[in-house]
Formats: sequence, structure tokens, C-alpha cells
Amino acid sequence: MANMFALILVIATLVTGLLWCLDKFIFAPKRHERQAAAQAATGDQLDAKTLKKVSSKPGWLETGASVFPVLAIVLVVRSFIYEPFQIPSGSMMPTLLIGDFILVEKFAYGIKDPIYQKTLIETGHPKRGDIVVFKYPDDPRLDYIKRTVGVPGDKVTYNPVSKEVTVQPGCSSGTACGSALAVTYSGVEPSDFVQTFARRNGGEATSGFFQLPKGETKENGIRLNERKETLGDVTHRILTVSIAQDQLGMYYQQQGQQLATWIVPPGHYFMMGDNRDNSADSRYWGFVPEANLVGKATTIWMSFEKQEGEWPTGVRLNRIGGIH
Repeated sequence: MANMFALILVIATLVTGLLWCLDKFIFAPKRHERQAAAQAATGDQLDAKTLKKVSSKPGWLETGASVFPVLAIVLVVRSFIYEPFQIPSGSMMPTLLIGDFILVEKFAYGIKDPIYQKTLIETGHPKRGDIVVFKYPDDPRLDYIKRTVGVPGDKVTYNPVSKEVTVQPGCSSGTACGSALAVTYSGVEPSDFVQTFARRNGGEATSGFFQLPKGETKENGIRLNERKETLGDVTHRILTVSIAQDQLGMYYQQQGQQLATWIVPPGHYFMMGDNRDNSADSRYWGFVPEANLVGKATTIWMSFEKQEGEWPTGVRLNRIGGIH
């Protein structure tokens, strides 16, 4: 079932729609009849204000009927066209930053009913490189956003040392794969971002991401590395932490495959964050079913300078625009 807000919106739209219909087709004609009778009895001497008092519309009915068109528009737009989301974490940096507000194209991967999210009309499927919002497979109440790396039939391999991906399309269990997809990488360079760490209970935990000019430092901070990844015909930037080592023991191991190698089953997708060492993605919990897809992220419509779980400290107007 969809999240609670969607359910409340549907119920509110149905209730106010019912009030609108009752008013338009039942109560309004009766009011007009009473007003006409009053005019006839007074020889057309009543003004508009007096006529309204003769047969006034109850406040609850007027409010409900007037709200219905607004709710109906919001429901249609949010359910079938575009839905706004806020980026809460740094897993998709540098493409998407904490505090970015994005629009997600709901019809990109099918027209779905707003309650149970069942596909009513198929309109397309994610392509490699698409940034997709989806319901987290282990807890569909949560919305995740990642980049599509593998589509059905792809054999995806991740090298935790070089932090590079290889993709072989056209694979299925027990059969040979097709030619490898062209996945290339630029050289490693220092990025504009510094990640800070704080010791907590004897371990390490991230405490923030900060955009600082190269050469500047921050206490307990490590500058992230950046490189360009070209996945087929889509080029984007990724971030890595030079000292980070993947927890291979926590990787999702697909039956019949070596560790860090996955064959994407039919109707599923392999998703990864652009901030590779700060992303809980398909490497750790597996594949995203087609039914969990929400839509394609297309535009940043507002961006606030903020850290995860904190209040905004500024506005980043320069980030407004398309997502790549």
C-alpha cells in the first residue's frame, strides 16, 4: 500500500468530491428553486444578498465543495505526473546534495494507482544511468534514490579495491554473457567535498559533508576523491573515500555467484549511489523489483544548504535545474 500521505490525500479527495457532487446535482438545484419561489412571491424585489440568505449554503458544504478541485489537481499531479522529494542523505553526492528538493517523473516507468502502486499502463523502464526513486525492498515505507547500474540480464561486478564497476549485458544463470558494456573511468582527483568523522563509542561515524575549496581543511575531515564514470552513454561524477574499505562480509551474495558479482533477474534492477563509499545500495541488500519503482528524478527545483538531520543555513540557487 502507498504511504500514509497518499492514502489520506485519496480519501480527502473522494470525500470532498462527494460533497461537490451532492452540492452541484442535489442541493444547488433545490436552493435555486427556493430562491425562485421567493422572488416570485415578492415580485422580483429581492436583491442578490437577500436571495442568498433565503437559501444559504452550509459552511461545511461550501468548504468541502470548494476544496475538491484543488485536492483533485494535487492528487492527479502527485500520483501520475510529478512528485516532490527531499534528499535527506549524501549517498548520491556529488549529483544530489543533502537539502536538494527534486521533482520525480511519476509516469516514466508506468502509470500506477496511488494506493497499491499497481501498474495500470506501462510507459517505460529504467535505463542504465537513470536516477530512480524507489521503495526500499526491505521496508517499502522508505523511499530510496540511487542510480541504475544494472538492468534485467546484466552481470554486474564491483571491484572494491579499484572501486570500479563492470557490466556484461544479456546474461542469465548458467549461460554465457554478451559483450561487456563500455564502462570507463577518468583519473582520480580531489573533489570539492570534505567528509568529517567523529569517534563514537570506540568506532567511526560520519558527522557531515562540507564543500570546501581545494587546499582548505576541516578538523577531523578527509577530502573525498572524485572521478567521472561513463556507463554506456551516460557520464556522471562519483565520489570515493581514499581510506575506506568495503565491508565485503555484508555484501548481498546471490546464490550461484561469486562475492561482489550479481546477475540481475528479470523484472529487477541493480542500484548504486554515486557516493560509493557512503551508500547502502544493491551491493548490500540486493535488487529492486519493478513494482517498487516510484519514478525518475529529473529536476532540482530548490536547494538548501544543510547537514543531515539539521536545519538549513542557506539557499543554493545555483543548483536549480536538470539532474545529470
